[in-house]
Order: sequence, then C-alpha cells, then structure tokens
Amino acid sequence: MSVVRINAIDVPAERADEMARRFAARAGEVGKADGFEEFQLLRPTDERTTWLVYTRWRDEAAFDAWVSSRAFQQGHAQRPAGEGAPAHGGGPPAGGPPAGEGAPAHGGGPPAGGPPAGGPPAGGPVATGSELWAYRVEQREQSPAG
Repeated sequence: MSVVRINAIDVPAERADEMARRFAARAGEVGKADGFEEFQLLRPTDERTTWLVYTRWRDEAAFDAWVSSRAFQQGHAQRPAGEGAPAHGGGPPAGGPPAGEGAPAHGGGPPAGGPPAGGPPAGGPVATGSELWAYRVEQREQSPAG
C-alpha cells in the first residue's frame, strides 16, 4: 500500500494568500516524480492557521527519492528576499526526513524560529513552523466517479 506524508504548516492569517500563491507557482512539479500518487493543499476554513500539505507515494523509496531530487531542492531552498521564496520558507524539517533532505512542502517545514519581529519580509518565509506526519495507507475507498 501507499505511504502518506502530511506537512502541517503554521501560517499567520495575514500570510495565507501568499502561501497559496507560492504553492500555485510550483503546481505540477511534484507530479513529475516517480512514484508520486496524489497531492492536496488544504487551507483552513475556520479560525485555525495550520495548513495541511497531503502527498501520497507508491512507497517510502519514492518519497525519499523526491526529497533527494534536484527539483525538490530547488523548490525548497531558502532564497534572499526579492528572489522568490519557496512555498513555506524552506529549511530543515521539524521532525521530518533525516538530515540532508531539506524541508519538503510535501513532508517537512520552514526554518525554526519563525519570522523576525514585525513580520516576515515580502520574499521571506510565509510559515512560522511545521511538523511532518508520516502514515501508511491501511485502507482506501474511492468514489466510482474519481
């Protein structure tokens, strides 16, 4: 069965639209990875500020290969303000993959410590923290319509 990685990303309400914009700018990239099965970006609709990035993979090796890929590293690298930043700030994951894998939007998170006082710069990190959740699909049902 498949494996699932859920990245729970804390995003201040005032940065929510920027979060959505950054993910939209990289739409389709993870879909090119061998073993990729599904991606969902879940935006909270209540008072919560935790976004969920859900990805499903054929197996652990497929996820690890994505995290080690050049496309992943480019999409999650910290960039100086004004050069376009990753969807959630890049940096090492909180409780994510082993050292060297970086911080996947699909399995890791932004750097610890969050934005500087006064809020983040326009091109800086959007998120203030994240946590990686790892699951194995034990049972799955789908609508016949898709």
